[in-house]
Amino acid sequence: MKTPPSDTFEGQILALLPSLRRYSRSLTRSDADGEDLLQDCVEKVLARRGQWRGLNLRGWVLTTMTNLYRNTRRASPRDRLVELDAAEEMAVPEAQADPLELRRLEQALDSLSEDHRSVLMLVVIEGYSYGEVATMLEIPIGTVMSRLSRARQRMSEHIKADNVITLRRPK
Repeated sequence: MKTPPSDTFEGQILALLPSLRRYSRSLTRSDADGEDLLQDCVEKVLARRGQWRGLNLRGWVLTTMTNLYRNTRRASPRDRLVELDAAEEMAVPEAQADPLELRRLEQALDSLSEDHRSVLMLVVIEGYSYGEVATMLEIPIGTVMSRLSRARQRMSEHIKADNVITLRRPK
């Protein structure tokens, strides 16, 4: 299969896939659901390419993904159950350098609300400006700044709380 050139619409979408995958995973808190969201987003964007006006493709696609996620959350029950038997078919991930540290970071991210997590991911991980995030999420820029500040503070508190080690004095 031939890769589309990067100057075509499809090629530009293909180049965005890594950041789209990170963002979809951060929204859904699940690799499988993140992949489903990513697929739905790419499908919708490709079907509606005529609506894109040639400015900030990445922002347009991330806004589409955010809206798809919100619409899916509204339409489905809050907590979805997964069959226990499905876990048998899951691939085992490669060992990380420090799995405990990675798990702490993941738990800290998961402890954030959707609103705080999406702002944190778009600004810190994806590198968008406050103004761009405000436009994407359709919120005031001051709300972006306060959500980002609170998200950073909660992440820091969560990670610090997990690093407490109590030592007993020898008798």
